[in-house]
Amino acid sequence: MPCEGCMERDNVSTGATMEFLLLGFSELLHLRVLLFLIFLIVHLVTLAGNMMIFMAVVMEPSRPPMLFFLCQLSAVELCYTLVIVPKALLGLAAAGGSPISVLGCAAQMHLFVALGGAECFLLAAMSYDRYVAICQPLRYAALMSEGLCLRLALTGALAAFAAALALTVAVFRLPFCQSRRIDHFFCDVPAVLHLACARGYTTELPLLAACVLLLLLPLLLILASYLCIAVALLGVSSPVGRGKAFSTCISHLAITLLHYGCATFIYIRPKSSYSPARDKVVSLVYTNITPLMYPLIYSLRNTEIRGILRKMLRRKKIAQVNWDTITVVMPVCGKF
Repeated sequence: MPCEGCMERDNVSTGATMEFLLLGFSELLHLRVLLFLIFLIVHLVTLAGNMMIFMAVVMEPSRPPMLFFLCQLSAVELCYTLVIVPKALLGLAAAGGSPISVLGCAAQMHLFVALGGAECFLLAAMSYDRYVAICQPLRYAALMSEGLCLRLALTGALAAFAAALALTVAVFRLPFCQSRRIDHFFCDVPAVLHLACARGYTTELPLLAACVLLLLLPLLLILASYLCIAVALLGVSSPVGRGKAFSTCISHLAITLLHYGCATFIYIRPKSSYSPARDKVVSLVYTNITPLMYPLIYSLRNTEIRGILRKMLRRKKIAQVNWDTITVVMPVCGKF
């Protein structure tokens, strides 16, 4: 049904010539410099933390399944922040908002949803790893083989990218109103849907389907794994053994709660309850604070990660000592 003030469907199809305007935090112009510095520092620390864990796991010759999944999670977080934060920083640098083409907006939305969905499936795979480690410890090495871990990671990534592509195509097939001003710092699905001239629940069906596949399905798998773990731990007579087994799950539980808490608030709700200011605050936590927390949680709670990081620091110190020795010896040798 045609709607007043909508862009023509033909114009939308030539997305390279059309633009949206990301307003970002344009209402906080007096805090623009401060916000830019905070975003930049958090972004650099997040990149450094996730890169450190990624490199530490990659350089480790023997990687148990949990470290393999943690390496994948760090890679996802690295890509995740690079998709969102640089454009947000450009928006803060520009006083009136940051323009983005329709194709650029669609690409950002697709990558954001795909990486978020891949993270959900990775969290589900990590919960299954904890289930096998606690409930079937004698068969752990046989069940959690390297091939199975790779298949789980690839299946989750492919499913997430396919669902994200379908959602992005469905959103950008809608007619948009002429304002084209997105009251957000990136092309998030609810913010872009808010510009659609079409009304009714049919516009929300693709988002609902993506939420079921990318959020609800992995969450059910995580809950099923932890239900089995809880039943198994009830049969452990020793409180010390029960606490030790549960402590191996705390890092994963903390990350799952952070990820699903923000994602559920933003995406699993009707369009009528959309609030730009509230969504920007939650998205700020979701895209900046939680990726920063992940390396901190795992480096503090995971003994294997702490051990690998200590080995990396020792190697760095040894390499530095060797280099200092070479720089001292070479001039001496040159005299003879």
